[in-house]
Amino acid sequence: MKINLNVDVHHLTRVEGHGNIIVKVEKGEIKQASWEVVETPRYFEAILRGQRYDAAGILTARICGICSIGHCLASIRATEHAFGIEIPEIAKKLRMLAKHGETLQSHFLHLFFLAAPDFINLKSVIPLLEKNPQVVAIAARLKGLANNLCDLVAGRTTHPVSLHVGGVSNFPDKRKLSLFKEQLKQSIPDLHATVDLFRTFEIPDFVRETEFVSLKGVDEYPFIGGNLISSDGIEMKEHEYRKMTNEFVVEHSTSKWCRLSRESFAVGALARLNNNYTLLHPEAKKVAETFGLKPVHHNPFMNNVAQLVEVVHCTYDSIRLINEILEYPENTPTMVKFEPKEGVGVGAVEVPRGILYHEYEYNQKGRIVKANCIIPTTQNNANIHYDIYDLVRKNVQKGMTDEKLELLCSMLVRAYDPCISCSVH
Repeated sequence: MKINLNVDVHHLTRVEGHGNIIVKVEKGEIKQASWEVVETPRYFEAILRGQRYDAAGILTARICGICSIGHCLASIRATEHAFGIEIPEIAKKLRMLAKHGETLQSHFLHLFFLAAPDFINLKSVIPLLEKNPQVVAIAARLKGLANNLCDLVAGRTTHPVSLHVGGVSNFPDKRKLSLFKEQLKQSIPDLHATVDLFRTFEIPDFVRETEFVSLKGVDEYPFIGGNLISSDGIEMKEHEYRKMTNEFVVEHSTSKWCRLSRESFAVGALARLNNNYTLLHPEAKKVAETFGLKPVHHNPFMNNVAQLVEVVHCTYDSIRLINEILEYPENTPTMVKFEPKEGVGVGAVEVPRGILYHEYEYNQKGRIVKANCIIPTTQNNANIHYDIYDLVRKNVQKGMTDEKLELLCSMLVRAYDPCISCSVH
C-alpha cells in the first residue's frame, strides 16, 4: 500500500508560544517528521547583566507568567549560593508551600484546559460549559484554590513579592493559614473527581525509551535544590548542571537542544515521578497505581497522568507544611542579614515542566557580571522531536489519515506541556 501523509501545523494551539509540527510521508517513506520552535530569542540573560542582586528575582519572575514563582526561587537560590547565605528553616517551608501553589496552578491549567479537550473530541474547554458544566466548575474551584495559595504565601498569584534573597519577607497570617488548610482538605473530593474523569480517557499506547532527568529527592519528593539525577544512572551536583544539559544548536529551531547519555532526554512530571516514585505521598501513589504508572514508564502521553499524581501529592504535602508552619511563633525571623560579595552561584528548581537552572556571576558590588538560564522546555525540545518521528514511524502503516495523525502528534506535544517562549534564550 502506497501511503502518503501530510501534516503541517503552523503554530500549535493550546500550548504556550509558537511551535510547528511538520510531517511528510511519501509512498510509505518518512521524508520529514519534526518539531520546530520558531520563537524569537528573548535574551533574558543579557537583560540581567549589570543588575543588582535584589532585582534578579523580580526580573526573572517575568520570564514566565506560569512559572514565575519557580523562576524567582531559582534566581534567589543562585544568588544565595553565590553569597554563601543559609536561610531559616521556616523560610524553606514557606518557599516550598509557594512552590506547591504554583505546581497546582500550572498542572490544573494544563490538565483541564489544554490537555483534556483532546480526549473528549473538543477544540477547547469552552464547549464543556454546556456539555459538562460540573467539570468546568471543578476546574475553576481547583485552579482558584491554587491561585489563592500563591497569593497567601508569595503575595501574588503570579510575580511573587514575598520571596527574596535571604528568605521570605512575610510570615502569613496564622488564621488565614488555618482556614486555607481546611480548604485544601475540602478540595480532596474534587481531586478524586478529576482522577475519575481522567480514568475515562483513552491514553495513546506509545513507548519510546528515553532518559529522564530531574532533581534527586532525599527525604522528600524534590522541588527545590539538591543533586541532579538521570534514570540512566548519572548523578551530579547542582552546580554541575552544564554537564547535565549539554546545550547545542540545531538549524530548524530557535531553541537550543540538550542531550546526556542518549540523543535526547526528558524532564517534567513524568521524569520526577520516574526518578523519585518512592517519595510520593501514599495517596498520590494510589492514584499512580490505578493508572499503571510505575517507574520507569516511557510513554510520554503519561506525563498528563504524572501531573495528576503530583497535584494529589502537592495537596496533601501542602496540608503537612501548613501544620508545621503553624507550630512556629508568628515573630519567628524569616529573613537573614547578609552582605553581597563576589561569587558564582547556581539554583535548580523543579518548575511544573521540569528542572530549571539559573546561574549568576557577581562582582564585589553585588551586580551580575554574567547569567545563564536553562529552561525545562529547552531540555525537552529534542525529545519531543524524536518522539514525533517515532510516533509517525509506528503509526504510518495503521490506516492513518492526515487528520488522525495531526491530532496524535498534537496531543503528544501537548502532553509535554511546553512553555515554548521561555525555551529560547
